Amino acid sequence: KNSLTYPAIVLAVIIGVLLFMVIGVVPQVQQLYHDLGKDLPAITNILVALTNFLVNMWWLVTIVLGLIIYFVFQFVRTDSGRHILAKVKLNVPVFKLMFWRLYNGRFARTAENLLSTGVSIQDTLAISAEAINNLIMEEEIKEVSEKVKQGKTLSASLKELDYILPLLPQMAAIGEESGKIDEMLGKAANVYEDELDQQINTISTLIEPIMLVIMTLMVAVIIAGVLMPIYQLVSQIQK
Repeated sequence: KNSLTYPAIVLAVIIGVLLFMVIGVVPQVQQLYHDLGKDLPAITNILVALTNFLVNMWWLVTIVLGLIIYFVFQFVRTDSGRHILAKVKLNVPVFKLMFWRLYNGRFARTAENLLSTGVSIQDTLAISAEAINNLIMEEEIKEVSEKVKQGKTLSASLKELDYILPLLPQMAAIGEESGKIDEMLGKAANVYEDELDQQINTISTLIEPIMLVIMTLMVAVIIAGVLMPIYQLVSQIQK
């Protein structure tokens, strides 16, 4: 979360600058052209239309956004919504490995804590499945629980799952042989948590320059929409 603080601040600055330029500066340019009886350039006309829409219809934008957010939150609370969201997280480009590490680490850490306190393997799998907070992986871990109940080893059952990273069943196998499966799962959790922290830091580092480039381009468009008509007026006056 700390790694994403700076990009969030940059995004807030971008929004603030854009709103100031669109709502505070563009109308003044429009009024200047209106007083002189001149036609605005195309790019400025677009900005003026956007300004008028935001100023006059802000209540509609707020209502629509509010309704969209409300219905999205309601949808993801349903079984079908949870399933779709879970699948998106596990397959979304760039971020999917981050989610895999998060869920694998969460499962391993929860299982370690429960097994170390003497909780049975069946109860451990049931509780750990819910702790993952991803419906698809929760269903997969419950399948593991059934296989373990039938006599299959935890490591072999985990190895068959689509979203379990290789280290987890490997460490589980070592733990089964040594009789210290909780410790081995804890070590796997440590690895996943460290890798997750590194990946979040990397993504945060990449997001910052991308957002700055986007901000620069958007501000450049708005400045062009403001300065272009002023430059044209000056040129006409000089003529």
